[in-house]
Amino acid sequence: MRKWSPLVAVCLGTFMLLVDVTIVNVALPSMAVALDASFVSLQWVIDGYALALAALLLVAGACADRFGRRTVYVAGLALFALASLACGLAPHPGALVAARLVQGAGAAAMFAATAALLQSSYSGRDRGTAFGVWGAVNGASAAAGPLLGGVLTEAFSWRSIFLVNLPIAVAAILLSLRVLPASRTSAGRVDVPGGLSFTLAAAAAVFGLISGGENGWAARETLISFVVAVLALVAFIAVERLSARPLLDLGLFRRPSFVVLMLTALILQAAAFGNFAYISLWLQSVLGLGPLPAGLVVLPLSMASFAVSILLGRFLHGRPPRLPVGVGLLLIGTGVLLMMLLAPDSGWAVLVPGLVVTGLGVGLATPVLVYATLATVPAERAGMAGGAVNTFRQLGMAIGIAVLGTVFSSRVVEVIAGHPGIGDPQSVGDAVSGGGSAALLASVPASAVLGLRTSIDSAFAAGLDRIFLIGGTSAVLCGVLVLTVLRPREPAESASESAIEPGPVSADRR
Repeated sequence: MRKWSPLVAVCLGTFMLLVDVTIVNVALPSMAVALDASFVSLQWVIDGYALALAALLLVAGACADRFGRRTVYVAGLALFALASLACGLAPHPGALVAARLVQGAGAAAMFAATAALLQSSYSGRDRGTAFGVWGAVNGASAAAGPLLGGVLTEAFSWRSIFLVNLPIAVAAILLSLRVLPASRTSAGRVDVPGGLSFTLAAAAAVFGLISGGENGWAARETLISFVVAVLALVAFIAVERLSARPLLDLGLFRRPSFVVLMLTALILQAAAFGNFAYISLWLQSVLGLGPLPAGLVVLPLSMASFAVSILLGRFLHGRPPRLPVGVGLLLIGTGVLLMMLLAPDSGWAVLVPGLVVTGLGVGLATPVLVYATLATVPAERAGMAGGAVNTFRQLGMAIGIAVLGTVFSSRVVEVIAGHPGIGDPQSVGDAVSGGGSAALLASVPASAVLGLRTSIDSAFAAGLDRIFLIGGTSAVLCGVLVLTVLRPREPAESASESAIEPGPVSADRR
């Protein structure tokens, strides 16, 4: 068992950080009531974490190479634990969002070091087994979040979904210090200007997307955000071109397959998981389910994803990735489009077929995605490419939540405005989007309840229908692009081999 202790240490952290991407979804209605949080605040509770994780991954990877993978991993665990405590004790939405941003920074440090730690801990067949288990954990973690969040929220409170991280993080820190190898590969400087400009570009873009939905696309805050995002992106490109040790070699984007796979990472995460928060709000605030039943509704996606990852992952590893990635995206798109069967009078069961098909696609595409990316770059760029694909995955989550949330809330307000006698459509629509349907219904005379209930049901169904259409169509088109552009074998496939083939490992790691 000692041989697998490093795998346990890495998987503990990986599972915890990826679960926290989606664990908050089923707790959103409880948070909204307890903290009097608006729809935009709820968006930032989810998006702040995903954004910090995405924006800091490349910097964290460079720090891991410079200062040591185990050091950065343990530091990330410690920061993640402290931020989780702050989340659990947050007195208002602003404090919770700030703590989630710090939590995302800790998660970035952890995630950036995990693959390299496994590579230095195992060799030969053990390495393949370790990466197979780690891939399955990656594939199932985000999908398992809503179920775990439902159990904890219903049994205790929404604060418990953060506080539960503390004992897990402590156990992971102690185990990591004992069993993980101390390793680093670089003595050069970390590209701080590149990291800062990339982080600013990502943050400003997401802020602009959320602001556009709240304040309008011509609002001063929205326009300033997008201008800052563009300027920061230009600065990032300039810095990376001039840097002797760039965070991201922009020359990789001359490879069509690499570009398609970055787009795939972005769309896969956005299409499969970007709608979770809004599904959870519908299940609880419209259908009246509790947090645990709401989490159980999306369990089929998690089960299908995990089953496919376990059953097919080892057979797909090392084979041409075009088919599993492309077909996986087609399945994700088909599953999300199936959820458009939802109507104003639908029950939760209408989502199950679509969730199962989506889960099959996630389980097929996700474990292969990193290998596919490594196969498109030179061996000396394998680590950078791995960091890039994980960065784009988390950016997909952050941007997907922002874009889909903006579309969802706008559509809800639009439908509410079409129903007579509602009052101010904007304020009513904002309350409905934020999970405040029950409070709205309780605030009107009995004679108006039926009409308002009809409006809420129609508005929520229309909002979900719109985001399912966008997510599903995007995944299908991206799947077609992968099957068309991604070549079965790349000339630089040695990169993938160098990242997974045996290397020198000390005897006490066996």
